[in-house]
Amino acid sequence: MNGALDLLALARAPRPLADDEALLLAAMEPGPALMRAAAAVRDAAFGDRITYSRKVFIPLTQLCRDSCHYCTFAHPPRRGEAAYLSPDEVLAIARAGAVAGCQEALFTLGDKPELRYRAARDELDRLGHATTLDYLFAMADLVRRETGLLPHLNAGTMTADEIARLRAVSVSQGLMLETLSDRLMQRGLPHFGSPDKQPEVRLATIAAAGAAAVPFTSGILIGIGETRRERIDSLLALRALHAAHGHLQEIIVQNFRAKPGTRMADHPEPDAAEHLWSVAAARLIMPPDVTVQAPPNLGSGYLRALIAAGIDDWGGVSPVTPDHVNPEKPWPHLEALARETAAGGKVLVARLAVHRRFIAERARWLDKGLHTAVLRASDSEGLARVETWTPGACAALPAMPAIGPRSGSLSPILSRASRSEELGEADIVALFGARGEAFAEVCAAADGLRREVNGETVSYIVTRNVNYTNICSYRCSFCAFSKGKTTEHLRGKPYELEIPDVVARCREAWARGAVEVCLQGGIHPDYTGAFYLELCRAIKAELPDLHIHAFSPLETFQGAKTLELTPAEYLPMLRDAGLGTLPGTAAEVLDPEVRAIICPDKVTVEQWVNVVESAHRAGLRTTATIMFGHVDRPEHWARHLLHLRRLQSRTGGITEFVPLPFVAMEAPINLRGQSRLGPTFRESVLMHAVSRLVFHGLIHNIQTSWVKMGTEGAQYCLNAGANDVGGTLMNESITRAAGAAHGQEMTPAALEALIRGIGRTPRQRTTLYGTPTTERTATSHAAATLPPLTTAVAAAR
Repeated sequence: MNGALDLLALARAPRPLADDEALLLAAMEPGPALMRAAAAVRDAAFGDRITYSRKVFIPLTQLCRDSCHYCTFAHPPRRGEAAYLSPDEVLAIARAGAVAGCQEALFTLGDKPELRYRAARDELDRLGHATTLDYLFAMADLVRRETGLLPHLNAGTMTADEIARLRAVSVSQGLMLETLSDRLMQRGLPHFGSPDKQPEVRLATIAAAGAAAVPFTSGILIGIGETRRERIDSLLALRALHAAHGHLQEIIVQNFRAKPGTRMADHPEPDAAEHLWSVAAARLIMPPDVTVQAPPNLGSGYLRALIAAGIDDWGGVSPVTPDHVNPEKPWPHLEALARETAAGGKVLVARLAVHRRFIAERARWLDKGLHTAVLRASDSEGLARVETWTPGACAALPAMPAIGPRSGSLSPILSRASRSEELGEADIVALFGARGEAFAEVCAAADGLRREVNGETVSYIVTRNVNYTNICSYRCSFCAFSKGKTTEHLRGKPYELEIPDVVARCREAWARGAVEVCLQGGIHPDYTGAFYLELCRAIKAELPDLHIHAFSPLETFQGAKTLELTPAEYLPMLRDAGLGTLPGTAAEVLDPEVRAIICPDKVTVEQWVNVVESAHRAGLRTTATIMFGHVDRPEHWARHLLHLRRLQSRTGGITEFVPLPFVAMEAPINLRGQSRLGPTFRESVLMHAVSRLVFHGLIHNIQTSWVKMGTEGAQYCLNAGANDVGGTLMNESITRAAGAAHGQEMTPAALEALIRGIGRTPRQRTTLYGTPTTERTATSHAAATLPPLTTAVAAAR
């Protein structure tokens, strides 16, 4: 080293500092160059987001065997005051937090008070526990079971066995290193008389947490008498522990605040410049997968400067309880914090007590008993699910927060999309991550392209769904429709319709003005490709003008296989038997990682693409779908969209793209607690908007599903890039089997009212987006006067 850091080079090419480079920071002032370099490192890792956790603070006990000279949280036993919160008190706090939308239960307590105070030992005995950590285990478990809040435990120094035991009831744990300085343990200095503040003891606890695969929070406390060099040494020690175990999720840079009544009441507090220097140093030293946090209540007055210095997280903020460690410093209101964050050029985003990279690798980092709770509390990115809305449920639409800066980083992506250029996977993931004003920006760009391509009309089709059997030899974990011996507990019973029954349903649909019948069913073990051919011929023999939209790529693949044919050989036979188009379902998510979990025995990505491409080569056009929001992530969605875009570039055979939000209610994978609760509303809307951007110039029609999105949700999507609302359906059953509550049929009049409700013009269409005859249109609008539809196997449903 030449004794100087090139901060300009660091800002241009962000990277963590080497150990010897980090030591040079001690002589630097917290000027613009240092802060720009730190912010560049932050931006490269975290983009435009500043996260926080909506928490409730549960001070289980404020007794502690240590005597830190700056602390007002811990105190000796007081006459008439219980040593520990009772179970009822703990639950009352947690329930208040749940009502206020909190997702984290932060348990904070003093270190091993029973080793110092008889009052603690006696009360633990009355509570039926031997140690404070035993009681903590019971209370964390109680809160999780009764309220759903995810426990984060600040339990002090612990042994490896204690950490491992508490791992079963907590999604994360924490212990501030504070400082590596041994001199502060001397008489008259802040940590004298505090055995648990010995640096080697704290480092041992943090290391043991790493060995036990516990997502962990640590940090430094600045301004208690340590030097800048000692802060750097502390950060380097934490970095070394993270390098060994990969378990540090956040580093807190906490500034000392003098408190009346303590021995350090007159000790000078670090000024804002010193705090900013420490934040920037932490960001430049810590690796990019570790968050750097500054508590917002301790940095009031210079929050924007903290953002400029490189923080990417505000930590836990409670709308219910005070900061019991710094009670004189109230939490900022979340809306005010969002505005300050936006003023600093970032968008405020809620996270969970366990960070998203640990959720993505939960088999390693989380106790199996916590997986369900974490999945149900998270969105597709592993951040907090802040909506109660779920696909298929009759729930009010959530408000889409608009606080946040416009995302300049998305402008080049939106510009390339408008020119029909292929976007990269990272570009598409960035679009799916849009929040705040950037979310509105993406939706507006998509809607602009929709207007350019489709004008102000919204199309729909009069169709009938006929699911000819729900018996299926496959066991897709998301499917509540298919039945077999292992799924009889789900909605309905196994059934199969005879071909004359299917034809009768088609006849009824034709009488009601339908131009299309959509046939799909389970993969019945007794059906061969000959059955599908016979079914098409029977319908066409009686209703030659009814369009048959039928047989997913899975049905087609399986039918061909039973006749010892390839899909390319079988599809012309279906075409000649009367098949008009294929639904591009069974795609789910075109990524092997996802399919291995949700449909491991189904067609592969390559097989699905081959069937669809073969259909196009045979002159049969198809739709395309994605069924998303279960165990998948935005990178999987991006790969799916790129598969479809490249396929469409080769063949041009896809008529429309249909996002299908996962309806979780009755899905087996959800009933087993192994999936999320479907996509959030934001994610569902973005799937429509992003697909419009990705497919611009290639796939002209984006359809929204009123069955899954609901009427108002479908309207929202029509203002975010969609131009089609699908079909009237008549007897939709697959989504209803999964628990959706939006009904099984929408009349043409109702669909047109939905469309006119947003000031657009409805247009009835054919399967291939032509215009039905006047006779067909008139018949469909008069269908409300006809008798009810046949409901074969009604008793089974």
